Amino acid sequence: MRQRDRRKRRVETQENRDRWMITYADLITLLLIFFVILYAMSSLDTDKYNIVTGSLSETFKSGSTVLEGGDGILDAGKTPVIKPENTDTNLNTTVEQSQNADDKTVNETPSTRELAFREQEAKLSELMGVITHYVEENNLEEQIFVADKPQGIEITLSDRFLFDIGKADLKSPALPALQQLSGLFSDIGAKISIEGHTDNTPVSSASHYNDNWELSGARALSVLRFFLDREGLNPDNFQYAGYADTQPTADNTSAAGQQKNRRVEIIVLRQLQEGE
Repeated sequence: MRQRDRRKRRVETQENRDRWMITYADLITLLLIFFVILYAMSSLDTDKYNIVTGSLSETFKSGSTVLEGGDGILDAGKTPVIKPENTDTNLNTTVEQSQNADDKTVNETPSTRELAFREQEAKLSELMGVITHYVEENNLEEQIFVADKPQGIEITLSDRFLFDIGKADLKSPALPALQQLSGLFSDIGAKISIEGHTDNTPVSSASHYNDNWELSGARALSVLRFFLDREGLNPDNFQYAGYADTQPTADNTSAAGQQKNRRVEIIVLRQLQEGE
């Protein structure tokens, strides 16, 4: 009985003496982890840092030690492998983005056609401004109308300002305004269309013209002849047409509407369109 008690005390004494190894092993393991963390932080690698902290988190959740038959601190749990980003891929992506930005800058350089379009628009805008100023300065707002239309700058002249009723000969009061326009057209560098229009009233039997087609065409031709014969402008820059009453701008059922429809339109055409 005494021998059994002595043997039991020896076993308990041996176990108590070996307990310091558990504490020592855990201390060594923690020191190893500490230096691993220092190494990871010194390299400033975020991915490595995430791997280590993830491992620590899983380890402290398990709480088992090597000497107690557990998996140990370093082997506790399964830490997922985080694949670090490829530095070379990131560098290539950055270089590619930079090249794309440079290509975009190059593509934003205006083409020759776009530059020509901008120059044309600048000239048309200047033309409209000069004509508008002339009309206001000479109190011609009821006789000459200027508008920026999709096809170009449209200058509308009332037939009362240009012609007598049923005739196509230019009246002398209209000549100064036409001379002003001819000076602006000399270097505009655009095609100019002169278009005659009438209302729906048939020509009288005493007229020199058979119908409104002839009358509208003759009126447009009279304006064209003034620019070519009297002002010496280049005929290659002009075209003319007569449309009779087919393109009214107002209702022909009233006298005021008919008056608006009897007109000559001088259109400085846009030869270039944006985006073509």
